[in-house]
Amino acid sequence: MQKIAILILAAGSSSRMGIAKQILPYKKTTLLGWTIEQVKTSKANAIFCVLGAKEAIIKEKIDQYKIETIFNADFKNGLSTSIVAGVNHIIAKNFDSVLITLADQPNINPKYLDELIITSKENPKKIIVSNYETKRGVPAIFPKKYFNQLLNLKGDKGASLFLNNNVSETIKMPLFNLIDIDTKEDYQKLINK
Repeated sequence: MQKIAILILAAGSSSRMGIAKQILPYKKTTLLGWTIEQVKTSKANAIFCVLGAKEAIIKEKIDQYKIETIFNADFKNGLSTSIVAGVNHIIAKNFDSVLITLADQPNINPKYLDELIITSKENPKKIIVSNYETKRGVPAIFPKKYFNQLLNLKGDKGASLFLNNNVSETIKMPLFNLIDIDTKEDYQKLINK
């Protein structure tokens, strides 16, 4: 039985947004709260949330979800540091793979996450990636054999460079409407929908 951990990356300082986007109101909760709610009803075995900037405020806002948080003290050095902090934390916990997702992708739902998980269970040696037409990205599932490589990631590109260098090892999911909330305009569009 394949054990999958989900890592929600929520450590960023939201520099383009100007305020902590993780705690912006969304559907009776916050952007991060919404992501946690979606993830909690998926087929994953455990959920971890990587925090950094404004950790205390964000932690308080997600307290009711009772999920384990990981503090990334190095968050200013980009998204990859959150992946490193998260993978470092789960490496000894005997998971077969890790599903990495972001706190600011409100279209993610349990059905999509479960499709990733099912595809991973059917192809346990492959990296299962989300399809952004021209590129591969997260949410993505990485089997244990890639954990050490993930620990070597650097900078703010997260896993995208790694995914582009391992195209033959990936399975790209069918196109799904994935959006990131990076600016005030993105957020306005989202809540006006």
